[in-house]
Amino acid sequence: MAGKPELAEAKFLTVAEVAAMMRVSKMTVYRLVHSGEMPAVRVGRSFRVREEDANAYLANSYYNAG
Repeated sequence: MAGKPELAEAKFLTVAEVAAMMRVSKMTVYRLVHSGEMPAVRVGRSFRVREEDANAYLANSYYNAG
């Protein structure tokens, strides 16, 4: 995996933390995860999202109005 940080070094966020960061509901984050728009790792019955994936999603989601 050249160029990518090791998974052990990655910071993982809970769905609630991602929702708070994006100022959306947890259900919105779950929809993004289930649709494949936001990569996530399943840990038991919950999901974890790498912080860099959440930031990348936001960076790619900018919408220029007007």
